[in-house]
Parts: sequence; C-alpha cells; structure tokens
Amino acid sequence: MNRFERFPETGGEAQVRYLDGEFRILKPGAFVRCAVTGHTILLDDLRYWSVDLQEAYVGPEAALTRVLEHPPEPQD
Repeated sequence: MNRFERFPETGGEAQVRYLDGEFRILKPGAFVRCAVTGHTILLDDLRYWSVDLQEAYVGPEAALTRVLEHPPEPQD
C-alpha cells in the first residue's frame, strides 16, 4: 500500500502482506497487532514491520526486540 491509496473503512483486524517499503491489504480491516506487544496498530499509523517474518511492530523498540530474538541469516 502506498500513501496515495485509501484505507478500507471497515473495522476489525486486517490481514496484511508486508513488502519492502509498503504493504498490501489481503483482508480489509482497521488495524493489525504488534507481534511483540500485542497492541493494536491502526493502518494509518503502521510504520514498522518485518518482510522476512511478516510481522508488524508498534514502534522501533518492539522491532529491535524482535531482531535481537531472531537475528537475520548471514548471506554468503
């Protein structure tokens, strides 16, 4: 999803595919849940996610927590 697309007006939890620099809504909704804290994140406020793990994070601290738990695989 890019900044020019409108978010769906339906409530409930959305199902999202996280991509590099954007995301796609697979199932309409108003929010997603942080994979670390469980807090809800409105789609308008979604800024942090992992493409590899396909998870959303409420902020940079939660994203760093997850990176420390699951370090990226070294590339040869």
